[in-house]
Amino acid sequence: MDAGLLILRLVTGLLVAGHGVQKVSFHLGGKGLAGGTEEFRGDGFRGGRLTALTAGAGQIGAGLFLAAGLLTPLAAMAAMGVMTVAGTVKWPNGLWVQNDGYEYPLVLVVASAALALTGPGRWSADHALAVTPWPVWISVAAVVIGPVSGLLTRVVLHRAAPPGEGTPRPRPAP
Repeated sequence: MDAGLLILRLVTGLLVAGHGVQKVSFHLGGKGLAGGTEEFRGDGFRGGRLTALTAGAGQIGAGLFLAAGLLTPLAAMAAMGVMTVAGTVKWPNGLWVQNDGYEYPLVLVVASAALALTGPGRWSADHALAVTPWPVWISVAAVVIGPVSGLLTRVVLHRAAPPGEGTPRPRPAP
């Protein structure tokens, strides 16, 4: 079981962190902070550069903490929050990723929730620091607060689209 949790933590955490790196740098196919800022603006968010920087930093931090199994319920909560926001952006495109849908963010949200509920396993920073097992109420709260915070973020930072711009952005050509 510990090997499975380690693999799940590493893959989920590093994918979430990589998603953040793309928002703020040219690494991993990113377009730099300016590109991340434009992406958020194009997705209907206010805040521009600060929004992109905050989202990117949140994804990087949550992902690295999740991969390490450090403060796992809190890391999972943050990962669920940022990936819920990503899911809301892709929602109009439907479920499947080939249509730029929310399938990928949903998988990361669910994997993060599973880690919050199961714990990080013995091969984790939480175990090394003797803070596991986490109380059930903390794990359950993380699973609820993460997605709710993402939805609230979307509501607070969403700006009304100018007339004629109410449709989703076209998917870039491969």
